[in-house]
Amino acid sequence: MKKNIAMQLSIAAMALAIGSCTFNDMNFDQYPSLTISNEEVEMKLYLPDAENGLYRGTRFDWSGVIGSVKYKGHEYFGYWKDTHDPLFHEDLTGPVEGYIKPGLGYEEAEAGGKYVRIGVGVIEKPDEESYSFRNSYKLLDHGKWTVEHGADRISFTHELNSDIGFSYIYQKIIKLKSNGFIIEHKLQNTGVKAIETDQFNHNFFMIDGEQSGTAFNISFPYPINTEDDPKGFVEIKDKELNFIKDLEGDDSFFLLLKGYSDEVADHQVTVINRKSGAGVTYTIDKPLYRMAFWACKTTLSPENSIWITVEPGEEEEWISEYTLFVQ
Repeated sequence: MKKNIAMQLSIAAMALAIGSCTFNDMNFDQYPSLTISNEEVEMKLYLPDAENGLYRGTRFDWSGVIGSVKYKGHEYFGYWKDTHDPLFHEDLTGPVEGYIKPGLGYEEAEAGGKYVRIGVGVIEKPDEESYSFRNSYKLLDHGKWTVEHGADRISFTHELNSDIGFSYIYQKIIKLKSNGFIIEHKLQNTGVKAIETDQFNHNFFMIDGEQSGTAFNISFPYPINTEDDPKGFVEIKDKELNFIKDLEGDDSFFLLLKGYSDEVADHQVTVINRKSGAGVTYTIDKPLYRMAFWACKTTLSPENSIWITVEPGEEEEWISEYTLFVQ
């Protein structure tokens, strides 16, 4: 089945707002979505749609917004807030991918000029001292999205042509396996300027709806350390991160994690809900560029980044793999 999604919308910049981080029970059936499944795994995805989509912000890639993954009676994702604005930078469900760098061409653009964010489109640069992912920016051209799907897979293709030298064809294919799913990426540089950027996944795990806290263990294949303040919520010991107490209300914290090497084998994280027994291990077939961890009461996010360099006329591919299990 093939669905071409026409997208023609200019998004006006909106004032910065602060999102809450509390449990949400809202109904999102109004937003375009579809469900893929096999005998073991069921996944709900929200579709890129400039007029009616769940997410129309400028921070994250619009494709592959996963609202639910069910496996052996356990749930791994969900909507983690009690408010929703399609234009707000964080109002979506994970795993979701984006870029920490402001965008292609942002630094050299003047106020009123253009820059590009992959998976979003051509954006107008406002008169500002520095980029902030919390801001919503004016989207000038969202390119063309094409979605194709079968019973147990879905592909998103984003074609963007700009007049500032950055153009691309970006494809993301999600395939279910018997105990999880794979996300295949391909970025073709069809412009005249090199594409050099980070790419990260926020993840937004919500395993069985358990609040972030002592039920969870997060482990890595290397000894981890951080210079950031865990605020008394977690302790780090060798290769593991464990919560000392549960997060409540508006509690949240962020840690930049160190200790990994440039070996691909280090790009792996395991998250276990010890109370329900459900867990997930995810890997990427590229070395880590950056590793962070963020949590609030309703979701926890190991945030892993890679670095991408694609010269004009060339392409880059990478694969993320999520393996689900129940202890």
